[in-house]
Formats: sequence, C-alpha cells, structure tokens
Amino acid sequence: MSFRLQPTPPARPNRCQLFGPGSRPAIFEKMAASAADVINLDLEDSVAPSDKDSARENIIKATHEIDWGNKFLSVRINGLDSPYWYRDVVDLLEQASDRLDQIMIPKVGNAADIYAVDALVSAIETAKGRSKPVAFEVIIESAAGIAHVEEIAAASPRLQAMSLGAADFAASMGMQTTGIGGTQANYYMLHEGQQHWSDPWHWAQAAIVAACRTHGVLPVDGPFGDFSDDDGFRAQARRSATLGMVGKWAIHPKQVAISNEVFTPSEEAVSEAREILAAMETAKANGEGATVYKGRLVDIASIKQAEVIVKQSEMIAGH
Repeated sequence: MSFRLQPTPPARPNRCQLFGPGSRPAIFEKMAASAADVINLDLEDSVAPSDKDSARENIIKATHEIDWGNKFLSVRINGLDSPYWYRDVVDLLEQASDRLDQIMIPKVGNAADIYAVDALVSAIETAKGRSKPVAFEVIIESAAGIAHVEEIAAASPRLQAMSLGAADFAASMGMQTTGIGGTQANYYMLHEGQQHWSDPWHWAQAAIVAACRTHGVLPVDGPFGDFSDDDGFRAQARRSATLGMVGKWAIHPKQVAISNEVFTPSEEAVSEAREILAAMETAKANGEGATVYKGRLVDIASIKQAEVIVKQSEMIAGH
C-alpha cells in the first residue's frame, strides 16, 4: 500500500441508476416508487431540443412536489458543447429544492470541464444560500475522456461517481459497432474452431475503476441498449461487478431488479467473506499471517477483499 492511502468513496448504495426523460413527468412517480438506488432525470439525449425548457421546468417542479423517499436524486444536464447546459445549471440551482442531490455532467473530456460547472454551481450556491452542496457524477463517453480519466476523477471534491457511456464512447473511438454495451459479434477469438465473444468495453471500464478507486469516486457501468435481452444485461452487469464497479444504469424499469440482484452481494458470498475473516482472526491469534480456507491460501490481502463484500452488504442492508 502506498503511503498515500486511497480515499473512501461515498457510503451509499448505487446498484442501479434508473433513467427517465424530463419531458415525461407522468413517469416520475413510478420512478420514485421503483427499487433503484439512484434516479436520473434527463435533460440531455432523451429530450428533444424543442422540449428542453419544458423538461427543465418539469424536473424543477418534481423536486418540490414528489416524495423521492431515500432515492439519490440526480439530473443529467446537457453537454458543455451545447447552448443549454448553463441554463440547466442556473435554473436547477436557483429554483430546484434541496431535494436535488446531484448533477450528472455528460461527455466530460478533461478536468477543465468539471471546473467550469463547479465554478458556476459554487457561485449560485453561495448567492442563494443553498445549505446542501450539490454532488457531481460525470460520464466518460469520448476518447478524450478516457485519455484524461484520472485527472477527471481528481477534478472536484463534489465528484461522487463516474459512469461509462458506451454509445458515444464507441462513436468517439471510431469503433465499428452500433451496439450499446455487451459483447459484439465481430469482437471475438477463435479457439479450436469455436468463436468466443470478448468484451470490448473491458479496458475502458478497468481504467475508470482504477481512476475512481484512486480518488474515492464510485465507478458505475452505463447503459445496456437491448432491454429485451435480460441474459445479456445480467452478463454485462456481472462482468462490471467483477471489475469493481458498484452499479449499472437502467434505461428500462425491467433492468432495475437485475442490476440490484447482481450488485447486491449474495448470502453465500457474504457468508464466505465472514468465514474468511474469522479464519484470519484465528490465524493472527496463532501468530500466523496466512491460513488455508476450503483448500486455498488466504492472507492479509484476503481480509481486504472479504471486508469489501461485508461492508457493501451491511451498507445496503442499512439503507
């Protein structure tokens, strides 16, 4: 372990982020009643240019009138390359209630993008006397974003989460695919005449996880476009969880349950983690730095792995 310890990420569940367009206020109550940990009301891609103003008004109204319970309430603003984002920030921070928890910033390419939004948010909070600082989540969805991922992760103390936006990322990278997440038909290996599909997002996800863990930010997997493919969504979510991501987007309500299932440690996993911790306590009492558990070596590093699972389970149970 480095002399400079990794900061602890925010202690809140982020297993599933349910998205809904701000132009469809009729679904807000259903979103609030869902099992998602995070609600993302959208002002960007899912809202037509002609509906931007009304969608913003709908969301502001919803922060005052809808009971969001214990949901973490986030709003995705428009990109900094658009003429809409500044009005999104100004109106949200001046008119929305303190129930607004987070602003999601799309298509972030470098730390300066975060600085620009942070400066505007901070000025409005001070001017309006807002008592609760608004958190940030950023989306990595460009070649520049992944190239500067670590500086982005360190850009602001407001930053709590970082997601991978597969579709725009693929376009920016010039990838030959129209799929959003999941394995791709032309990205495969041959083994004894059999095709095996690999995961083209793996390296970008690993880079995001490393940057996030270095700076105390929650790494989140983005959308899986084919919401009719439950097995594909579950497989993608499991790969993301294995890499260290804490949750995934849901672009359809049916994806919420699967995401929660995958990113909630199973009873078996928690039980095994507790048994490993108990076995290591016995080893330490005997003056040993390692022991054998179910035929495999466990040591101090195993304690850290087991503690991650136990702490995550306890946090979710206590939420």
